[in-house]
Amino acid sequence: MPYLERQGDVFVLYLGNEGQTDSENRFHPDWIDQVHGLFDEVEASEGPAALVTTATGKFFSNGLDTDWLFGNLGEIHGYLDKVHSLYTRLLAFPMPTVAAINGHAFGAGAMLATSHDFRVMRADRGFWSLPEVHLGMPFTVGMNALLTNRLSNQVCVQAMTTGHRYPADQAVAAAIVDQAAEADALLDTAVGYAAALAGNRKPNLPVIKRALHADALAGLAVPTTKENLAFAAG
Repeated sequence: MPYLERQGDVFVLYLGNEGQTDSENRFHPDWIDQVHGLFDEVEASEGPAALVTTATGKFFSNGLDTDWLFGNLGEIHGYLDKVHSLYTRLLAFPMPTVAAINGHAFGAGAMLATSHDFRVMRADRGFWSLPEVHLGMPFTVGMNALLTNRLSNQVCVQAMTTGHRYPADQAVAAAIVDQAAEADALLDTAVGYAAALAGNRKPNLPVIKRALHADALAGLAVPTTKENLAFAAG
């Protein structure tokens, strides 16, 4: 299950199981609940603080738990709304947030990284990618709103319609991430980035974020229904 560590004013949320380095950190419904519980714990703290989200091993997150999803297709709409709740939570999080992208960030996992204020990506390996076009999967109203409000239009065209895999240098050039760091310096770089911003944790910060991300948040608030989620036919 996901877990927390703390380095000074910075909370580090690990997406995978402690001691396990091969987890894909997919969005099982229970996993989503556990992440929200850790968000609650971080929010309950007092004083200057910031949040870094990362993982260990090959993956940051491989996105939707497709094994669970295709075994529970009758729950798909509620499940996707639950996924959206993570993005909504991060966009308006009441302290600075930094994603330390340690490995592959695919699909919903790429969107999780994109929901943070800032992103640092491992320089030597790993891709940020939206492979939905190859999987015959649509983007929800909320996912489309998140991506089109956080990334430039042409980056969205390339990422969403071609499934391009962005290594760190290309992700920096496309402003998908803010900077790259070598593997052994990734977490320290992200923690340092977050620590420098921890003093900005003030009551006005989430107000600013909600206004800044109003369009994305409005899209993420649209319930997913069979009318606005039509899987590609044949």
